[in-house]
Amino acid sequence: MTSPDPYDLELSLHRRDAAGYTVEFRFNQPGSEADTRLEGGQAVFDLDELAIGDPASEEYARLLSAGLFGDARVAAAFNQAWAAAQSAGAALRLRLLVSPSAAELHSLCWERLHFPGEARPLAADLNLRFSRYLSSLDMRPVRLRRRADFQILAAVANPSDLAAYRLAPIDPAAELGRLQRALAAGGPANLESLPDNGSRAGLGPIFERLVRQGRRWESRCDVLYLVCHGALVKGEPYLWLEGEDGKAAQVHGGEFAARFKELESPPALVVLDSCESAGEGSGAALAAIGPRLAEAGVPAVLAMQGRISAETSGQFMSVFFQELAADGRIDRAVAAGRGAVRQRPDGWMPALFMRLQHGRLWYTPGFSTPQDEFEKWDALRAFIQEGACTPIVGAGLNEVLLGDRREIALRWAERHGYPLAPYDREDFPHVAQFVASRLDPMSLRSSYREALREELLARYGTALPEALRSQPAWPPPRLAEAISLAAGECWKERRNPYAALAALRLPIYINTTPTSLLEEALRQAGAEPQARLCPWNEFIPKAKCLYDDIPTAERPLVYNLFGQISDPMSLVLTQDEYFDFLIGMTANRDLVPKAVRAALTSTALLFVGFSVDSWAFRVFFRLIMAQEGRDLLRLYSHASAQIEPAEGRVVDSARARRYLEKYIEAEKISLYWGSSEDFLNALQEHMQ
Repeated sequence: MTSPDPYDLELSLHRRDAAGYTVEFRFNQPGSEADTRLEGGQAVFDLDELAIGDPASEEYARLLSAGLFGDARVAAAFNQAWAAAQSAGAALRLRLLVSPSAAELHSLCWERLHFPGEARPLAADLNLRFSRYLSSLDMRPVRLRRRADFQILAAVANPSDLAAYRLAPIDPAAELGRLQRALAAGGPANLESLPDNGSRAGLGPIFERLVRQGRRWESRCDVLYLVCHGALVKGEPYLWLEGEDGKAAQVHGGEFAARFKELESPPALVVLDSCESAGEGSGAALAAIGPRLAEAGVPAVLAMQGRISAETSGQFMSVFFQELAADGRIDRAVAAGRGAVRQRPDGWMPALFMRLQHGRLWYTPGFSTPQDEFEKWDALRAFIQEGACTPIVGAGLNEVLLGDRREIALRWAERHGYPLAPYDREDFPHVAQFVASRLDPMSLRSSYREALREELLARYGTALPEALRSQPAWPPPRLAEAISLAAGECWKERRNPYAALAALRLPIYINTTPTSLLEEALRQAGAEPQARLCPWNEFIPKAKCLYDDIPTAERPLVYNLFGQISDPMSLVLTQDEYFDFLIGMTANRDLVPKAVRAALTSTALLFVGFSVDSWAFRVFFRLIMAQEGRDLLRLYSHASAQIEPAEGRVVDSARARRYLEKYIEAEKISLYWGSSEDFLNALQEHMQ
């Protein structure tokens, strides 16, 4: 039986005056579309007494708990949320947010909190998932992946001269063996380790692995597990890693954290199995390594806040990794680990810093309901076999080659001083509109080509000819050539999604990507594709738009809806251009070939490579809704392959998913939650 989703309670602390702090709550129940504001209150902490107290003592826990829950309103609000979760048989996810105005509170050992009026550790309860929230200037979304791609890099540093520092040796074989047993008990995971094949567990080798894995989305490291000695030296955090000679290399925590800012795809979770890696309950806690990693943009950091014993650490980590491998929820795995060591005097030391709303590392692909899982595949297979299916191909199929447009938008926003809301900085049409206002339409397109050139060189530069790499700028034909060469290199390592679409042998394909990779795949499949542009503006040559033929599986029509790189002015990039496109297409439907108009209303539609919150999907969706005869769509089953809403891009990804399902299914389009690759692989299996 599946357990209910956790209830969410965010507790935030803000400086009120010299004597105390304001406590605010935000409470959300699963299935609710609105947050519940619980009445807050005030908190008063004896910081001097807590600073000299022993965090392991019951007196410290009593002082800390009395400071937070001493106001009856604060205790009542917490108890209300706890009771609501308990009555529903659900866990309570408690996130502690300390505002910048109260930065001194970061040094407190919050994992020692007790339930209001009780001598019972709050963070040790298996039904309560406690984490600390630290904000970051890193705006990159945390993209979830399939369970099958779950990747861990484990590094165990055991310098040969630890005795000179009065530090105990670490047994790499024992540490890695324990990790392997825990993962085997929890579920499948891909594990790499250091030391391995002559590579030591040093700063250079660790980040060489992370950089190499980050270049390919499918091999990105999800979890870095680092086992080493660490300490605060004169208030500054250090890690004892291995140098090239095998001896200790003391790495400052600031240097270690700074390296994560340089990664294209940092791990979603960093686990520091190192004593004092989260501080030692002193004023230097924020300077310790765990919080620094969180501030550097690592979405979740699990670190130790004191001299944790090897026995406690080993027991905690075994349970933690077993539970993490079981369902991928970080805070639930931490709660299970804490529960396993709650009787030990140092069992409170693991500290979780997390900005993930739901703490997930992966998603499970599939249709929205089990019934859809059985019925939709059969219906789609039948329509495809009859040729009564029209794929609509989105830009998601190109991300492994050209990167995510959101990343381009973030770079442009930084480069051009984008002045509007921070959450719009990754919205490509928003930022492109701003860039166009500073430049002109042709310069915008040149900037877009340059952004794609940078992505290709970074990802597949070594596979491109030197003559191409050395050119300072690529005109449209050169860019198209580079994309084709990079695609050939990419498809050596993974399935070609365009080849999977071409194998369906359908008469019409609607392409919303700027590349000709679909046409190339159709030619390789033995077809003769007829490519046409959508004439949404007067600058597009009409000769490239006209089509009066009857499409067939042998001579399929590839209708490039939002333009092609080879014709720069055909590209739809900015907000205004999306509006112009929609207005033009709805005002003059004759611009769209009859065969395409018929396909949009009388075939099963197959959306692949879209995110339902993207401009491309929303504009195309409204275009379909404006077609005459759209009522015929109800006679067909439609599917849309979507990636799970990314952590960090929406306030509540679970509620976003429910909203999108409700919005789309109103038009009889069933959502498949997963990547385009997941969907096409599953479709290929059902077709066979």
